[in-house]
Amino acid sequence: MRSSSLLLLSFLVGVCDIQGALGFRICAFNLHHFGDSKSKKSNVMHTLTRIIARCDVCLLQEVRDSEKKALPLLLDSLNRYNTDHVYDAVASERLGRSESYKEQYVFVYRTGAVTVTGEYQYPDDLPGDVDAFSREPFVVRFKAPKTVIKEFVLIPQHTTPTNTTKELDALYDVLQRVRNMWKTENVMLLGDFNADCGYLAKKNRKYVRLITERNLYWLIPEKTDTTVRATTSCAYDRIVVHGESFAGAIVPSSAKPFNFQMEYQLTEEQALEVSDHYPVEVLLKDLTKVASNGDTSGTLETANQKTTQSKFLFLFVASHLVLQMLTQ
Repeated sequence: MRSSSLLLLSFLVGVCDIQGALGFRICAFNLHHFGDSKSKKSNVMHTLTRIIARCDVCLLQEVRDSEKKALPLLLDSLNRYNTDHVYDAVASERLGRSESYKEQYVFVYRTGAVTVTGEYQYPDDLPGDVDAFSREPFVVRFKAPKTVIKEFVLIPQHTTPTNTTKELDALYDVLQRVRNMWKTENVMLLGDFNADCGYLAKKNRKYVRLITERNLYWLIPEKTDTTVRATTSCAYDRIVVHGESFAGAIVPSSAKPFNFQMEYQLTEEQALEVSDHYPVEVLLKDLTKVASNGDTSGTLETANQKTTQSKFLFLFVASHLVLQMLTQ
């Protein structure tokens, strides 16, 4: 009876994990050396699965899957964990200047929510600034018909800490090329920008067009901590959207890190086994979940509050029932 009750509680918690908020969730997560070794740790894979299953689209960084085994294992885990959705992925080639250290950008997405309509590996060939990036962006265009924005482009970047200022500025050139190539204004830039603390000095920010350009909106506040270690507090991981139209499609105040250590009650050591970064996320307004008229942003904020309240009430009641079963 005790074991079956615990299984029931685990299932109920899992249901709450994958309940979507009233919006379309885009995430970016630096997995910290994700490859064959990490994929063999069942506890780490379970936590990664729970985190990524929350997202409609999730950018993964620091994927070092040279054996090409870790990503298939992660997708299999996602599809077994959440059978309400089918997860697939699109990945860049292995990128990096050193033969001994390369990473991939990977986008994991729910096939029922989005369709990949374009891929572009930035060639890093801008005259006068060739090879600006250590890991040049792998740009992907998505069609998401249930969102108010309908279609958008994601530009990922994991900057090199020692070259953060230059790479962040060069992202502006990538943005302009993508806008012209695909004739779109709906572009989001996201990832581990290393955009804080010692890697991006305040005196250098005036030289970064991605910061000075008025038509770009940085959604993760400056003083946000996106790091797991208690000894650090830095807003390394960021989400930036281009244009008023895209900014207007964002659920207000939805851009934030996801503190999986607190959410899943992990010790710092356990959390660091997963990653030394928290994922960052943002919600796009969902056509199927907004009011047919009136102020949709207010409707969504109220609905999200109700969803959170319902989740906790559900868990409280379920836990009470399980405890009753355990004491019988």
